[in-house]
Order: sequence, then C-alpha cells, then structure tokens
Amino acid sequence: MEILTYTQRQKPDETNDKEFYSTPKFVYHLDSNFRNNLSAVYKKEIQNHSSVLDLMSSWDSYLPKEIKYKKVIGHGLNEEELKKNKAFDSFWIQNFNTSQVIPLDNKSIDYCLMVAAWQYLQYPEKITEEIARILTEEGKFIISFSNRAFWHKAPNIWTYSNEEERVDYVKKILTSNGFCEPRVLRKFTQKNSLLPFLNCDPFYCVIANKNNIFK
Repeated sequence: MEILTYTQRQKPDETNDKEFYSTPKFVYHLDSNFRNNLSAVYKKEIQNHSSVLDLMSSWDSYLPKEIKYKKVIGHGLNEEELKKNKAFDSFWIQNFNTSQVIPLDNKSIDYCLMVAAWQYLQYPEKITEEIARILTEEGKFIISFSNRAFWHKAPNIWTYSNEEERVDYVKKILTSNGFCEPRVLRKFTQKNSLLPFLNCDPFYCVIANKNNIFK
C-alpha cells in the first residue's frame, strides 16, 4: 500500500547512496547504552537455531553470543564493513532506494533486524511487504532507532517529524503492509541533567509479528 507522498520521500542529497557509503565507517553510530539495550532485546526475542537477517547493516550486529543461530545473513552497502562482521554467514550488497526486491525465498527467515536504518528508506512500503514475504509464519521484524541520522540522506518524512511521530510512522507502515500491531519499547537514560549533551541516546524499538492474513 502506498502511503508516502513524493515530497515525503525526498531527501537533501539525492545522489546514489552507494557513493556516500563507498568509504567504510568502522565506528559506532550509537552509544554503548543503546547497543546494550538492543542486545538485551535480541536475547529476549530471538530463539536458538533461528535464521536471522540483518538489513542495512554494518561491521557489528549487536547479536548476543549466547544465542545459537541457524544462520545469520547480512545486507548493506559497504562490502568492507560487511566482511568485518563476524556474525554473518553470508551477505549481499543492495541499495533499497533503487531496488526493493529482497533476493530471498518466501518464509525463509525467522527474524529480520533493522538498526538505525529505517530513517534512510524512501520506499518503506515495498520493503515491508518484502520482509513480510520472506519471514516465516511466526517471524518477527525488529526495528530499532534513536535520534541520530545522516540527515542529508534521510527522507523528509523522518527529518521533519519528532521522535513520537517517527514511532507512529513506522507502526503505520508495518500495519498497512503485512504486520500485526507492533509492540514499542522506549528507554531514556539520563546521566547528567546539567550537561544534557552527556546523556545517553534514546532507545526506540518496534517489534512486529506477521499478520495472519499474510501467512
């Protein structure tokens, strides 16, 4: 289902995303508090011997080492970063803003992850449909984000929304394109009220199961 307008999909820098991501960035874009929260969510949500797909990923997936995975597949735009990710059994390169078809079989993935990446999708409706297609009947889509972004690469729908509006936007796309009403986790850890720039990154996590009618 189409939801976004042309203006909402636009972003300040419309050059091919592969150009921007051609240089590897071996840094953490989210603080340790966010990463720990996310790993804790994965530990609770992901069952042993499951197939996991980490979309729009990088050199670290924050997956708990305690879990035994059937396979972990990665996707992203920088080959050097993906090669360094020790969690991956395999990976592929694809720009979702130019091609939205995911090259995986129907019902072949148990968990699909997307970390600090939704904010760059210009066609989230089609990507969400594809994820619903490749997830197993009990599959889950786990989307996490904070208040950070490469803003010149973020569509207007994200840039000009506040944090709660972004949560509602993600939920709306999910429920309109193959998923049940999501659960939303929010965590805000304040370390210093006098120096707010020292505070931790806010943590948002949207978790959705496939809708029965799409099974």
